[in-house]
Amino acid sequence: MPSRQLISSGSPWEPKMGYSRAVKVGDVVHVSGTAAANPPGDPGGQTKAILDIITKALADAGASLKDVVRTRIYVTDISRWQEVAEVHGSVFSEIRPATAIVEVSKLIDPNMVVEIEAEAIIGSGN
Repeated sequence: MPSRQLISSGSPWEPKMGYSRAVKVGDVVHVSGTAAANPPGDPGGQTKAILDIITKALADAGASLKDVVRTRIYVTDISRWQEVAEVHGSVFSEIRPATAIVEVSKLIDPNMVVEIEAEAIIGSGN
């Protein structure tokens, strides 16, 4: 049975809600829904901050953005999807993971307008 590694970002939400920033089992890494801490107001800025957090979580698990096979993007205003897509596309244009972008009514903090999940398979990006 593959080992299970829990990765923490130090977020105060992790112990309160009982989750990890990421969980690695074997060569698979699941990154939890990630939002920007102290989010800038614009969706593009939040997306950049989120992808930085995801990049660190992946690195802590021994993976990289090149290993990402799926992302899920949640936005509170779908009319601004292009701002999110531009930043996501700048990071993943060569990697091209499977993805979805969906509108949700709200996120845990009213200032958060974007949340992203990611899944990676270590070594798949080579």
